[in-house]
Amino acid sequence: MAVLKVKFTKTKRDKLAQILWILNWVSVVSGIILFSLGLFLKIEIKKRNEVMAKGDINSVPNLLISVGVIACIINFLGGKICYDCSDANKFSRWKLVMLPYIVCTFCFTFCILVGALMCYTMRNELEESLYLGLKDAIKFYKDTDIPGRCFLKKTVDMLQIGFQCCGNNGFRDWFEIQWVSPRYLNMASKEVLDRLKSNVDGKFLVDGVPFSCCNPSSPRPCIQYQLTNNSAHYNYDFLTEELNIWVKGCREALMDYYTAIMRSIGIAALLIWLFELSVLIGVRYLQTAMKNVLLLGDLEGESDGWLLENSFVETAKYNISIIKNLGKANQISTVTGMNDPNINVQNTNCGKTNVTTKSIPAAS
Repeated sequence: MAVLKVKFTKTKRDKLAQILWILNWVSVVSGIILFSLGLFLKIEIKKRNEVMAKGDINSVPNLLISVGVIACIINFLGGKICYDCSDANKFSRWKLVMLPYIVCTFCFTFCILVGALMCYTMRNELEESLYLGLKDAIKFYKDTDIPGRCFLKKTVDMLQIGFQCCGNNGFRDWFEIQWVSPRYLNMASKEVLDRLKSNVDGKFLVDGVPFSCCNPSSPRPCIQYQLTNNSAHYNYDFLTEELNIWVKGCREALMDYYTAIMRSIGIAALLIWLFELSVLIGVRYLQTAMKNVLLLGDLEGESDGWLLENSFVETAKYNISIIKNLGKANQISTVTGMNDPNINVQNTNCGKTNVTTKSIPAAS
């Protein structure tokens, strides 16, 4: 029994073909949108590439870019097919192509759904990449004289100013590393030497932060050093001076930024998936309706269209049987109910009995 069977007159078939022709061109635009969204996300990730660890975070933008390109090609072809399907004679040349086209389009729409869902599931990978990348960037903040790292100070400073954040998890991250270059430390100073000796690793650690952590909205001049020492500053309490420096960590700030972007892209991709799925359903109805009208021989008459010719269970069993028999070389699929004529064939004498055989004379 066919699933969701609908009866089509010639007028309905023609209208369906015209509507699908228009929708396929709209789908080409949706493919361009998918491509643009993927490219935008890839560029945004690349902008912060210096503070991200290498990982598989580009899989989502790459998938969206690929799907967008494929969408333009498939829907362009679909528009041509649907335009020709308004004429039964032109449909004949597409008859063998339409079913593979529908299968390929179904796989393609599934990839759109996967891309949309990945926008919501890649949060953990992105957070880990940011955590490790920011950790290294802050660690090498002082290495302004080392090739390959000299740009990190500017990168981190611009990041903290632009996203109004400080450190990886927070401003205290700067207390755990030496972020002042030895080039700018006065080794003749007793205070500097005492700090270096007090640390096991010989690092110059201070309870201070770079200038880029300062909040310009603070009513008082920014306090960068001795942040946790209330007695070092007049009328100061580091627990209440929230406006002095940025409290939010850069990892959290970047996660909020990218999460908002990926949420928007995910919603757009889901809407495009629903639209592409509706177009695919329409193409399937058109394909089955045109196929049946050719079988009936009356091009002006009515014909049935459906999503599946048999029930879901029967269709699943049929496809599973085909897959099982793909590897059997010399055997006809058991789906047709026939056996291979070359298997289990009994020897026969073609109706002749008492067939004499001549013996080969022995050599003398």
